[in-house]
Formats: sequence, C-alpha cells, structure tokens
Amino acid sequence: MVRVRFAPSPTGIPHIGNTRTALFNFLHARHTGGVFILRIEDTDQKRIVKGAEEAIFEILDWLGISPDEKFKQSERLPIYKKHIKILLDKKIAYEKDGAVYVHVSDEKDFSWVDAVGNKKISFQGKDVEDFVILKSDGFPTYHLANVVDDYLMNITHVIRGEEWISSTPKHLLLYESFGWKPPIFVHLPVILGPDRSKLSKRHGAKSVLDLRDEGYLKEAILNFMALLGWNPGKDREIIDLSEMISFFDLKDVNVANPVFDVKKLDWMNGVYIRKYQISNIKYQILQLSPELKKIDNEILEKFISLSQTRMTTLKDFPKLIQPFFAPQKRRLNKAQAPIVKDIREKFERTYKWDQENIFQVLKEVLLKHKIKMPVLYKIFTGYESGLPLPQSLQILGKEKTLEKLNGTS
Repeated sequence: MVRVRFAPSPTGIPHIGNTRTALFNFLHARHTGGVFILRIEDTDQKRIVKGAEEAIFEILDWLGISPDEKFKQSERLPIYKKHIKILLDKKIAYEKDGAVYVHVSDEKDFSWVDAVGNKKISFQGKDVEDFVILKSDGFPTYHLANVVDDYLMNITHVIRGEEWISSTPKHLLLYESFGWKPPIFVHLPVILGPDRSKLSKRHGAKSVLDLRDEGYLKEAILNFMALLGWNPGKDREIIDLSEMISFFDLKDVNVANPVFDVKKLDWMNGVYIRKYQISNIKYQILQLSPELKKIDNEILEKFISLSQTRMTTLKDFPKLIQPFFAPQKRRLNKAQAPIVKDIREKFERTYKWDQENIFQVLKEVLLKHKIKMPVLYKIFTGYESGLPLPQSLQILGKEKTLEKLNGTS
C-alpha cells in the first residue's frame, strides 16, 4: 500500500509552496488508495513559532485534504535515541562536543532514480560532509528523525521539494547503515516568482490562511496549486479536487520550475465565484465581512448574484455594494438638484418597481437633462460607475431608493 507523508516544521506558517507539497502527497495517496500522513517535525525547538502547528492543521482541514494519520516527532525521542545508539555501536556515528555525527567516506557514491522526470541523480562522497544526527540539546536533526520515521511508518514515496535533493545522499547513507530499503524519492520542482528567483514573501508568497482571508475560495487555491508543477493533460486549467484525484500521476509532474502567477490565481478565483452557489458564497462573505449581516438576507443574496461576474475575490463584494447602503448626506450642486427632483417625482409615480420601469425612468431623465449615466450614477452613489444601476435599485427597493434621493439636498 502507498503511504506518503507531509512533514512540515512548525518554524513558521507554511506558504503556498509548502502547502502544494501537502496537496501532491494527498493526491498520490487518494489516487492509489493509499494513506496520507501528517508528521509535525518539531525537533528544532529553538525555531518553533507559536501558532504555526495549529495553522498547519487549519490549512489542511480548510482545504479538505486532512491526513489519515498524525505524528509529532518531539513525542518520539526515545525511538531516535535507540537508533542513534545503533549507529554509535556500529562505529558509523561518532560523538563530538555533545553532539553525534555520521561520517561520510570520500569513497562512497550515492545515486537514485528520482520519480520526477525518471532521472538518475548521483553524488560523490567527497562532496558530502559529515553531518549531525543528534544535537547537544538531546533532539535529533531532520536527517536522522526523518529517515527513521519514514522507515518505521512504512513510507513508500518521499514527496518533497527539490531543495532536499542535496540532503538525499545523507539519507541514503542512513538507510544503508540501518540495512533498510529506501523509499521512492519524488523531488518536486521549486516554485519561482515572476522574476524567476525562488518564490518568497516579496513575490506575494502567502499562506493559504492569508489567501482565504483575502477572499480566495479553497477550490481556486487547490486548482492553482495543483497546476504548479503538474499537468493533468488536455490543456485543462479548471479542475476540481475529485478530478485531480482521478487524474493525478507522478509521471505527469513537470521537471521545469513553475512560476507563481497571481493573475492566474485571480482569474481562477473569479471562475469559481461564478460557479458557486449563492448560499455558499454568502456564508463565506459574511465570515469575511460580518458587518454585512445587518442587511436583509434576501437583498444580500440578490446583490451577491448581481456581483458574481464582477468579483475577483470575495473581498470585492462589500466594496461593490457599499455605495448603495452608505448614508446619503451630500449637498447637490445647482445642476444636480433639478435632476434629483425629476427622478424622485418619476419614481414616486412608478407603480411596478422592476428593472424595466426603473430603466425607463433613468432613460427619460438622461434624455431630458442631456446627461450621461456616470452623472446619474454619481447622484445615487457618489461614484461614477459600479454595479448596474437599474438592477441595483430594483434589489434595493423603492422605499430605500427614495430614502437615498431624499438624503441629498
């Protein structure tokens, strides 16, 4: 059975590049009917960031890629010390300044066939330095704990970023020293920023939680991450999680480094917003902007429907409807006063309050006063453009529309 793991260190909240690694592990496990493990690698105690571990769980849970099993390395110290003793007894490891090191012979050669690109990667022993497996604080290093855990947890595929390629010879030496068969190594291409350097915060590399709070949907984030280094074929760009699971194959992971393009994420998010049910969008919008709860539910849902094609993120919604709900306390200039008087009188006489009749009134006013729509729009909202005015006023209702006009003087 396939068993894979996502093994983050709680030394910070994972940005989207790290979370992509979790997604690829999850997809491979689900595609093959295997097991997806989360292992918190917290052996570097001095660098642990408060709240980071909780954020890791929250990210996976919100995305819908929760693990089947969970482990925490700081709870497994006796296991690591037992295996360090084995290496010391075999004279493979040696002690120095309170720490334990593994010696790497210059004569050793290391190679493996990486699943990404099915390519052979080789290192010579003279290019691999002796490395620490137990620190003086009594905690094992990543190299030792990760190898021991991967073996004891029956990990079949180690799916991680290609920045770990240079560490793989050390891990192969440990597997050999314990007499264990190594797993299949899958080193994912590193995500680059638009300037082709490694993705970082200056490129907008945020955590999934940040993106969620900025109004991105989880479906769009998952879709975007999946295509950062994987090609589902047939030039598909919009693909949901169930389809990802169905199509995912390690042989389709690209060798080339993908580029993080926030414009593409914005486009995808807009696509998913348009596909979403109004009730689901409303729930998320109210979580992001709880002040909107004071708006009548039916009115809110109608405005969401009207705004769907105009939103890039859910954070756009309050800005789109704010002009229709903000207090209208503005003084009109001499040119605007007769226009408002005319609209008010016509609206008061409008019996059927629908888009067609509202549009007819606005059209008559435009022609009579020889003005263009931006002028009329500004009278109602204080802005020259926004959501379609006839539809917006229909949703707002006759009473509230007249209140807005009465608020100008």
